[in-house]
Amino acid sequence: MEETISLKEIFSVVRKRMMLIILCTIGAALIAAIVSFFMLTPVYESNTQFIVNQSGQENGEELQIDSNQIRTNVELINTYNVIIKSNAILSEVIDELGLNYSTDTLTDKVQVSSEQDSQVVNVTVKDPDPAMATAIANTTVHIFQNQIPEIMNVDNVSILSEAETEADPMPVEPKPTLNIAIALALGLMVGVGIAFLLEYLDTTIRTEKDVEEKLGATVIGVISSMEAEDMKQDRTVAVPTRKGGKTYVQS
Repeated sequence: MEETISLKEIFSVVRKRMMLIILCTIGAALIAAIVSFFMLTPVYESNTQFIVNQSGQENGEELQIDSNQIRTNVELINTYNVIIKSNAILSEVIDELGLNYSTDTLTDKVQVSSEQDSQVVNVTVKDPDPAMATAIANTTVHIFQNQIPEIMNVDNVSILSEAETEADPMPVEPKPTLNIAIALALGLMVGVGIAFLLEYLDTTIRTEKDVEEKLGATVIGVISSMEAEDMKQDRTVAVPTRKGGKTYVQS
């Protein structure tokens, strides 16, 4: 026989295990706060931009940029995005800055992106040291600009804006507010799940309905339990009368 649960029963379980659910939710939020503020290392971000565009002069005449050249430059950006994170570029960055990173580690720190059909490329670097993030971003773009004429036999990279370290930089990671919000949601779900699991594992028979559902028996009568105080309150006392009879009163 398929078992169903009503909305009333769901609210009953939640109300019964409310303290457990609250403790799980608060506990998850506290753990997330402790990890975010005291255990995770702050990470800072620095950005620089360069533009892909034909520049300079050819045979004493200025280059005339048309739509075909722009389209070619946009198509080259996908290639540039790969080259700028290649060992040929990043190994020189490591040597110039004297970093203790491997090229794979530095690759994970550098992100290259560009908007669709845009000639502007953004280079973003993340590092626990904000000044180092700025240095890596600027050095990477400068080395890329110097090396690209040899690699691609073109000179169409111009630096649009260099990375700068703010006076009071703010970390981009971790994000305590977001982490705590996610922990609250997860803690609430875990608390509710544990509450229903405990209710499912609880086979205690408490009501007449439990007898009928779990034992398949029909309830024909109920014997109420009485405490000692209830019996004292319901006690009867015989009081003799003047004519020799007795009157019974409740005390």
